Amino acid sequence: MSEIHLLPDHLINQIAAGEVVERPANALKEIIENSLDAGATRIDVELENGGIKRLCVKDNGAGIQSSDIPLALQRHATSKISSLADLEKVMSMGFRGEGLASIASVSRLTLTSRNAKDAQGTQIYAEDGQLSEPKIAVHQIGTTIEIFELFFNTPARRAFLKSEATEYAHCRTIWERLALAHCHVAFSLSHNGKNIMTLPVQDLASRSAAILGTAFQTASLTINEQLNQMHLSGFIAKPTFTQGKNSQQYIFINQRFVKDKIILHAVKQAYNDVLHQSITPAFVLFLTLPPTEVDANVHPTKAEVRFHQGQAVHQLVLHSLNKALATTNAAQTESISQPDMVLHEVMAKQPASVNPQAYTAGKSAPRPKPLTDPAYAVHTPLQQAFKLQEAQTALQTYAQLYQDTQSTSGEDELLHLEVMQGLRSMPMDQQSDFSFPPLGYAIAQLLDIYILAQAEEALILVDMHAAAERVNYEKMKSQRDQSGQVKSQTLLIPEHIQVSYEEMATATEYQTLLNQYGLTLAIVNESTLAIEAVPAMLAKSNLAHLTQQVLAELMTFGHSAILQEQENRLLSTLACHGSVRAGRRLTLPEMNALLRDMEHTERSNQCNHGRPTWIKLRLQDLDALFLRGQ
Repeated sequence: MSEIHLLPDHLINQIAAGEVVERPANALKEIIENSLDAGATRIDVELENGGIKRLCVKDNGAGIQSSDIPLALQRHATSKISSLADLEKVMSMGFRGEGLASIASVSRLTLTSRNAKDAQGTQIYAEDGQLSEPKIAVHQIGTTIEIFELFFNTPARRAFLKSEATEYAHCRTIWERLALAHCHVAFSLSHNGKNIMTLPVQDLASRSAAILGTAFQTASLTINEQLNQMHLSGFIAKPTFTQGKNSQQYIFINQRFVKDKIILHAVKQAYNDVLHQSITPAFVLFLTLPPTEVDANVHPTKAEVRFHQGQAVHQLVLHSLNKALATTNAAQTESISQPDMVLHEVMAKQPASVNPQAYTAGKSAPRPKPLTDPAYAVHTPLQQAFKLQEAQTALQTYAQLYQDTQSTSGEDELLHLEVMQGLRSMPMDQQSDFSFPPLGYAIAQLLDIYILAQAEEALILVDMHAAAERVNYEKMKSQRDQSGQVKSQTLLIPEHIQVSYEEMATATEYQTLLNQYGLTLAIVNESTLAIEAVPAMLAKSNLAHLTQQVLAELMTFGHSAILQEQENRLLSTLACHGSVRAGRRLTLPEMNALLRDMEHTERSNQCNHGRPTWIKLRLQDLDALFLRGQ
């Protein structure tokens, strides 16, 4: 065996560079974070060849004192911490003191900076880790770092770099994350001499719109919740937002972008029964908590954190998102903020046999005839108008079901009748005194599938089965939750399951919580548990598999929703089979009763499977279809 010897500092820096700097984007992140820690209010980034040939970051921060310039490129030299106590409560973006030293060891780097205490700037040059003598340079207060030919002296590492376009894409992703987290700072980005984006100092809503797009901002819900010393804020997209991508999922812990499985799990649970399987949720979430409650010193890139109270974080995120998503009904938010994009997404997924002209020309797509209704093709698309006496009876029935708090005059009754019947346009002098509910009043049933309603200067289309399914589902969940506890069923013969040491420890630690879930486990021996009681609705499930799923979630997240999700699936199935089906003809009172239920039911903008339940076509949308005013 060879003798033990110390590695030279230059090789140590190159090894560290392998952990900290994998590509130009990592170097860009380290430098911008230093600029933010220096209090910069403007950061300009210039790239050439995706940052491989040249990467320059210029800021107007505090700058570096001339006497500290040589130390700035030394390994483990930092102004952020000086003791373990400082590390445990660090709030700065950088603190390890190895970023610039690692970059300098694998590139040609020029650092120019000026501090307010110095009359002129100071510049230092590093090549292959070798530092030049500092020299005087003309520079405003702040710092400029230029990196040329990254990995020029490590050909093996340079060979792993991708194309210019790919490396630029990674650099832009990093730039956008940092710009989104610090909207109080102005940012600019240029590539190969072309200005790509300039962001002024702005609020979070404007910065989110600039980076994620105005469609996201239009379709977003605001998050702002506090739990003890933890604060969660930001935006989440409505469940019907179809443009979400994995790249549009941003989690910031104390303004640091991270990928955290606890928060992602909570988000997934919150969207569980409101999101369609083909849609990815988009969100920007900021969690602020005391630095002593989170450990950012887990990974060299600081992309992961460890919470001291992970279960509390999970509960805060889950509760906050559930609260926001509960507002997705007609009385509070629009169902679909971009119906044109929904149509575009649908058409993109259609097989080649479906003719897209059928949509763009205003024709309905081919649909099979229901087997139980051979006369489907001859059904009239509009419900036949009631006779006057029938309409008055329907109006009286509807009034009994949903009495308005204000007295209804005879003229108003006629107005309601005219709206529902669609017999003629409403008199202009009475429109201002007439109040429409959010989903308006039903006027017809289309193809025994959709409800047509007239709202204020808009036409509402409702998928009656999807809407009824959500209404019934939420009623069932409410009835279950109002009991205050989960109904459990004791097994006549307990079922034994083999578990690992970790699962056994988890079952012991969370015994009280498991009992609240309706799951009672008894220890038989060091590797065997007995399932003595389970939630009543899940008595016929695979109990062994279900229990192990619960224990796995508790081990990882300190919280489990497996049992509730299983119950919800059963309730969802019951709601689906018990709801009004396509092909059934409804009366006007039945249609209006469903509309009113939708307005007062949480999450009713989408069904249990995440499909939208209604859309709105405004008057200007209809005018555009018919080229009116053009």
